[in-house]
Formats: sequence, C-alpha cells, structure tokens
Amino acid sequence: MIEQTPKKYKKPELVSPAGSLDKLKTAIEYGADAVYAGGKDFSLRNSAANFTLDEIGSAVEYVHERGKKLYLTLNIFAHNCHTSKMELYLKELAKYPIDAVIIADPGVLSLVREIMPDTACHISTQANCTNTRAADFWHSQGVKRVVLARELSLNEVSEISVNSDCSTEVFVQGAMCLSYSGRCYLSSYMANRGANLGDCAQSCRWKYSLVEEERPNEYYPIVEDGEYASVMSSRDLCMIQHIPELVSAGVDAWKIEGRMKSQYYVATVTRIYREAIDMFFGDETYEYQDKWLEELGKISNRGYNTGFFLGSPGLDGQRVGEESGYIQDYKFVGIIGKPKEDGLVEVIVKNSFLVSENIEVMGRSSSQDFVQNIKEIFNKHMEPVQKANPGQSFFIIPEKPVEEYFILRRKVDSK
Repeated sequence: MIEQTPKKYKKPELVSPAGSLDKLKTAIEYGADAVYAGGKDFSLRNSAANFTLDEIGSAVEYVHERGKKLYLTLNIFAHNCHTSKMELYLKELAKYPIDAVIIADPGVLSLVREIMPDTACHISTQANCTNTRAADFWHSQGVKRVVLARELSLNEVSEISVNSDCSTEVFVQGAMCLSYSGRCYLSSYMANRGANLGDCAQSCRWKYSLVEEERPNEYYPIVEDGEYASVMSSRDLCMIQHIPELVSAGVDAWKIEGRMKSQYYVATVTRIYREAIDMFFGDETYEYQDKWLEELGKISNRGYNTGFFLGSPGLDGQRVGEESGYIQDYKFVGIIGKPKEDGLVEVIVKNSFLVSENIEVMGRSSSQDFVQNIKEIFNKHMEPVQKANPGQSFFIIPEKPVEEYFILRRKVDSK
C-alpha cells in the first residue's frame, strides 16, 4: 500500500482519443479532461473517421459546455504540396475555439503561429523530444506543451518535466511503434502508404518468411521458439500498475493512444485511468486495484508491458509467434442510448446478441457494472425479436438502472 501526498504533486490532465464525434462524447462521459481529434486532412490517423470543420465546431461546443478541452492533430510531416492547402484549412479552422493544435513539423508550426496566433500549440511525440534543451527550444518558439518521445525512461521524463519551462505530456496506454516514436518508412517502402502522412499499413506487424532467390515459391519460416518470427510486432504500453511513479515524475498530462479504436476501448481505458488518478489524489490512502488491469485485459490488446519507462523492454517488448495478433477475450456488443419512460432502453448494436444471452453491462464506474440475462429484445416497432443485429437500434429492459453511454459487452466464448 502506497500513501500519497497530493499537495506535493500536480494532478495530471487525462487526455483520451476521439476518432469520431461518438468516441469524443464517450471519452468525455467516461472521465477525460481533454480529447485529441483529427480533421479530415493533415492527421496521422487518416483511417479514423475524423472530423469535418462543422463537426469540429460541434465537438468544441460539446467539450466546452462540460468544462473540458479539445486538441486537434495537425501532426503530419508536410511536403510543399501540402502547405498551400493547409494554409486554407487553418484559415477556416481559426473560426473555432479549439484549445490547442498538436504539431510535429516546424513548418506547420510556423503556419499555425502565423494564422492562428492565439491558439496554443503542442508538439507531437513524432517530433522526438528527448531532452530538456529540446523542450526549451520548442517553448521558445511559442509551444505550450511537448508530448515527449516514447523512448524515454521515467527518470528522463522527470528531468525534463522538472527542469523545462514547457509543459509535458506522455503516453501511458496503447499501441507502440517499431520505429522511433513512429518515424517509420517501412510502410512507404512495402505498401506505398506513408506512415508520416497518416496512412500506415502497419507493415511491422505482418508475418514474414524467408524466400531463396532460385526457389521463389518455397517459403521458409523464420522461427523463434518453434514459431514464425514477429520481431517487429510490439506489445502495447500499459502503466496502470505504476500510477505513483508516473505522478512523481511531474508530468502535466497523461495520454491514451487509440483514435482508431472503438467506443468500448475509449470508455474502458478512460474510466480506469480516471479512477486511478482520482484515488491517488483523493482523501483516502492510494492502493493499486487488481481489477484495473483485469478490466484493461478485456479490451483488444497485444499483451502489455511498460514500454521504456522502466528501462528498455528488450525481448519482452515484442509479441512472438502466434501470439503476435490481438488478444480479444471480450466483444463490444452495444452502447446504451437514452432510456425510455416505460423502462425500456435503446441499445445501439455493434455486434449481434440473442434472447437468453448473459451480457455484461459496463457503467461509468465499476460500481455500476452488472451481468444481465437478456430475456426480451424489441425492434424499433416494439415487436419482440430473438436477435439484435449490428448497425441497428433495439430495446431491452435492464435489470438495474442504466444511463446513456453505458456499454454492453460479451465474453468471446460465451453464447
């Protein structure tokens, strides 16, 4: 059991991913202090739904009404062909009171400072800030916050956070890249998809075999421990077991990776870190909860480690052989819409479920979780049906009180 001294440390801002407006709302509802999102262009997650300018306006209004913040990603490494289009985009973006833009490229930074001088700028982890002088340099350019490189130890993070005038942010949960904070050209080489322009094909996670020049149709597995090699497929980062160490490092913001992940992922990870932060800075003695890691095991993941925070991950940093894919023990079934007055609640269905199934209901806090046997399902015409199909809304009668944005999930091997 570890006793905390909240007055000694600053409470970190919890920053969650928002790949769409629905995910943004979910992140806020589950406890995020801020969200980061991308527009339709100039973001390193082109495959996410992302936001039109009108949606950015709606998103800003939503988060500000709740006292939260919105950070917009403009973190591509721009070529000359991008800058004129970006200039026009920024002139339109300037109409919306976003709280900050996240940038990797110095040229993009100069454009933002010129067109949106009153908007705060954050430096992306893609810029590979690894030392105090680099953080101070960015601060001298008008940057408010630096998202530090993911290759730093906690001691290095602490040194920068304590000694730089620039605010700091670190990733605490989510996927890790093979190459230095994502600066990778493997996808461009193998799939003609530029990772540094937001179109990574994740070539590092493909399965590879050896082919001899004179035998083009004969594939030889490159084995490790009796299985094929997957030396480039990294495990996911998870720091939930090291909250006191993170807090004592003095970082201003903790960031969750996952703009391409589901609402279920966003809800689960956000609520766990929210609970851990609030417990540490609460009135009672902080004590790590086993259930936190158990809950994080219920989202799709590639196995967890602590990245570089506690030293080089070495061989433990990679997923080997058949284990290199996702672990997915639970499936996202649906999300609760607004409850009706007659006791029925709407379920926006993501994966089908049946009458007589046992479904887990996940609330904003773990105290609201329960398991329900689905006794009846009704379609939009209030007709009883045996199965709820994905992409549609159905209605159920919950056994316990539920609220909008509660999540339904199912253990994969349950029927």
